[in-house]
Amino acid sequence: MTTPPKPDIALEIVSNPIYLCAVREMINLSAKRLGFADAQASQVALAVDEAIVNVMKHGYERRLDGRIWLRMTPLTTPSPDTQGPQGPQGPQVTGLEIVIEDEAKQVDPDQIKGRDLEDIRPGGLGVHIIREVMDEVRYEKRTSGGMRLTMVKQQASDRSTNNARPNPCAHANRDEHGRT
Repeated sequence: MTTPPKPDIALEIVSNPIYLCAVREMINLSAKRLGFADAQASQVALAVDEAIVNVMKHGYERRLDGRIWLRMTPLTTPSPDTQGPQGPQGPQVTGLEIVIEDEAKQVDPDQIKGRDLEDIRPGGLGVHIIREVMDEVRYEKRTSGGMRLTMVKQQASDRSTNNARPNPCAHANRDEHGRT
């Protein structure tokens, strides 16, 4: 049995929107450093932001003391023995896996759906955005309570790259403290 790789980043935050910008920036900059194009890095940051906002708003019902855990693991393939400018090259990053867990109220994963896009009104597009931007999206109930969201984005994927927001901290519908 293969042990899953340990995440490169593991973060625990409280469900306070004031921390959203820091999480978006960390994800965006990390994705860029791992080789994602600017547009894809922004998309990943947007998907993470939408997922955490949903936990805060719907799971914890805007409580500020709920716990949220985020893990980010680069997905890699072994690279041939090639020499780079600074010596042997390591594995090539091909994608990212991001897991978000909480202890908020559980919901049936089959009931997590974005609203109808024909219903034109502000807000309510988080699940739709997450599913459009990421290559794989899986919601699960945790056995200990709460939910787990696993999202995967491959670098080679070109899904929705033209719709990325250039600055992950300039998120619409939020005030200077990240509140919706």
